[in-house]
Amino acid sequence: MTDSATVLIVDDEKHTRDGLRLSLEDDFDCYVASNAAEALEFLKNDPVDVMLTDLRLGEDDGMKLLEQALSLPKPPVCIMMTAYGSVDTAVEAMRRGAYHFVTKPLNLDEVELLVKRALRSRHLEQENKALKQQVEQKFSIEGILGQADALKPILETIQQVAPTRATVLIEGESGTGKELVARAVHNLSGRPKAKLITVHCAALSPQILESELFGHEKGAFTGAQDRRIGRFELADGGTLFLDEIGEIDANTQVKLLRALGEQTIERVGGAKPIKVDVRVIAATNKDLAKMVEEGKFREDLYWRLRVVTIHMPPLRTRKGDIPVLADHFLKDLSTANGKSYKPLGEDALPVLMNYDWPGNVRELRAAIEHGVVMSNTSRIMAKHLPAYLMRPGGLGWRVPATSGEKPKPAHSEPEPEKAPLDIHEMEKQLIMEALERAGNNRSEAAELLNMSRRSLQRKLKQMGMVRKHRKRVKPVP
Repeated sequence: MTDSATVLIVDDEKHTRDGLRLSLEDDFDCYVASNAAEALEFLKNDPVDVMLTDLRLGEDDGMKLLEQALSLPKPPVCIMMTAYGSVDTAVEAMRRGAYHFVTKPLNLDEVELLVKRALRSRHLEQENKALKQQVEQKFSIEGILGQADALKPILETIQQVAPTRATVLIEGESGTGKELVARAVHNLSGRPKAKLITVHCAALSPQILESELFGHEKGAFTGAQDRRIGRFELADGGTLFLDEIGEIDANTQVKLLRALGEQTIERVGGAKPIKVDVRVIAATNKDLAKMVEEGKFREDLYWRLRVVTIHMPPLRTRKGDIPVLADHFLKDLSTANGKSYKPLGEDALPVLMNYDWPGNVRELRAAIEHGVVMSNTSRIMAKHLPAYLMRPGGLGWRVPATSGEKPKPAHSEPEPEKAPLDIHEMEKQLIMEALERAGNNRSEAAELLNMSRRSLQRKLKQMGMVRKHRKRVKPVP
């Protein structure tokens, strides 16, 4: 760990600088500076692992140097030295970010031990930071949050495909986050400074869509009074995201196929081929394979689009991510609405977990925003959430049509033979699931449930799920 560790010694007294350098140079690469300006210039050009600096550097202030060093992009671990030591100065130096404080005359063995300890601390911090970044990268890419098993292969695919030029087809129900995936692929593509251009195909008529994609020349059709640059040209060097690709008409499909195959386009009313360098990502909530069988979508275009396919799972199949998503939306939407952050109350999370979310993540976000706006207590309780979440037969209790089942009417009455919902039983099932996921670690389970360990313990006791400890009886000799 210390083979390549670097130490900068800053002191206006030459014998102190030389003494420390001679003491430490067997184990570290040592550098010296006689004043703050010299030290700061060195740190800007050659970052070091540890800086030992005197509190008084002639006319310079060692505390100011400490603050300047810690504000650098790669700050060193800072150890302060002074002959004017006091508890107050020690506390002030460490309050400003110093690792430790030593007084003169220096005990060189103590200083060497302190430097090694500082390096170990720095090494652990860097390891923890790296691990945290790995976890965040694995479970949160460009706003795609979650830890469900269904999401892990998606995040891995995004990381694998992003640096390539491969066309990506993103499938999934509305509201599952297809546009977030497209943005993540673009941002990790190696060309994030280039443009990401989005076209919502379902919102445009065939003629307008063709003009939007490929542009048109002046006079190409009635109303075309000027030349228009299309989205393909605007996205040159970047990414074009075609949302709801299943809505494009047959004529536009032919032109899109040529653009993908030859990387050239022609404006409507024009005859000059225009070379473009565009990476295309498409998304759909329709079954394109079925549309191909029905003759509604070109098979050759289908295979061009789906070089890599990413299927976004509906939220009802990854309910374990609801607490993570809900907390993220709480923080984001509290700020957006000028509200202070409030956590979910103990009765709110079971409601969210028991709901099937036909509108997926988009619907969850709307429900959380409703709770943020309507809450007038220190927590967001079930009563602050949209009422239909707790009403059988309400909007959210419909089974999505894509599941193969017929959707239930939005306001149908609950079937008489079905037993009424028991909120306590739902809560019990949720707690049991959290304990299972946490390996029966109650602290971790409480964190998953967004409640305190004491609250979890109380609920377990109320549900009769706490074992009574038997008193140990000493054996009779």
